[in-house]
Amino acid sequence: MSKAALTRSHIIQQSAEVFNQFGYAGTSLADLMAATGLKKGGIYNHFASKDELAIAAFEYSVSLVQQRYAVALRGQRSAVARLSAVVHTFCATIDEPLLKGCCPLLNTAIDSDHAHDGLKGRAQAAMDRWRTMLLIIIRYGQKHGDIQPELDPDVVATIVIATLEGAVMMSGLYGDRTHLDRARSHLIGYIDSLLVPS
Repeated sequence: MSKAALTRSHIIQQSAEVFNQFGYAGTSLADLMAATGLKKGGIYNHFASKDELAIAAFEYSVSLVQQRYAVALRGQRSAVARLSAVVHTFCATIDEPLLKGCCPLLNTAIDSDHAHDGLKGRAQAAMDRWRTMLLIIIRYGQKHGDIQPELDPDVVATIVIATLEGAVMMSGLYGDRTHLDRARSHLIGYIDSLLVPS
């Protein structure tokens, strides 16, 4: 990797944590300079704007999450085991955060809701990828006779994602992981209820 590519990668990685903690609007150039150890020109030599850097940082953050899911799903054969692995992996972000500030998708979705169309579009695309992953797992389970065929996979995906994201928001707000633990316990029971009765 060239020196320029290494520097660009360093900027993205260090900026990702800053954006994830303070949001797009709350992150200043001074914050980015402090995090990267570079001056303004050093940053803008690799990125045309703060917008471009924010999008690159978000995509990097999401890639870390996707890698963690890929590892967790490896070797899980049944749909229920895969869904449970998704829940446990998401909840592990409290104990083993990939970035300071917890969930980059939740943070960016809220931060960019009305302020940054580019980031909002990236957050929607990331959410679509997460939903698609769940839909594939659920449909796989239905196809192989494990999950009840009459269930709507899209409804199940919405319930899983909304419960997890809501719980991590509450746990962060109160500084109390109890809310996330309750959500995990509920979802594991919910996932078991999706099984075809034996």
